[in-house]
Amino acid sequence: MADPAFDTAILVLRVVLGLTMAAHGYNKFFGGGRIPGTAGWFDSIGMKPGMFHARVAATTEIAAGLGLAVGLLTPVAAAGFVALMLVAAWSVHRHNGFFIVKEGWEYNLVLAVAAVAVAGTGAGRYSLDHALFYGTGMWQYVQGWGGLAIAVLLGLLGGVGQLALFFRPPAK
Repeated sequence: MADPAFDTAILVLRVVLGLTMAAHGYNKFFGGGRIPGTAGWFDSIGMKPGMFHARVAATTEIAAGLGLAVGLLTPVAAAGFVALMLVAAWSVHRHNGFFIVKEGWEYNLVLAVAAVAVAGTGAGRYSLDHALFYGTGMWQYVQGWGGLAIAVLLGLLGGVGQLALFFRPPAK
């Protein structure tokens, strides 16, 4: 039988990580500059077309965040974190060094690795993955090595693919 403390700890981690990411997406849609402001910023950093990337980023942040929070297809949600944070770290933060206090990529790394760790451990008993897939053939893909591999490989493919296809840094 699973340890209730483990399941509760994973639940807390999932909810905090997930809602934090979803809040970033919500802010892109409804905060300050909304999608047009976010699109202008994306254009300015070389993610063109900015409007497309603003919508994709906001939607992915909400979907990946809520997916992780409720523990639904956790490795796919974690892959969203990896792709989003890889693109953010490379396109915005890499020239600033590691530490977040200098706008470095530390925060991006922590979010991505924490999401991957959840994909590897599994979302726990208090998740939709457990409710829907425990005891089925899908179980091996929503936790353990299968979940870890999906989160890392799909996330890297998404992030590297997006950068390769769309990132054109502005001339300095």
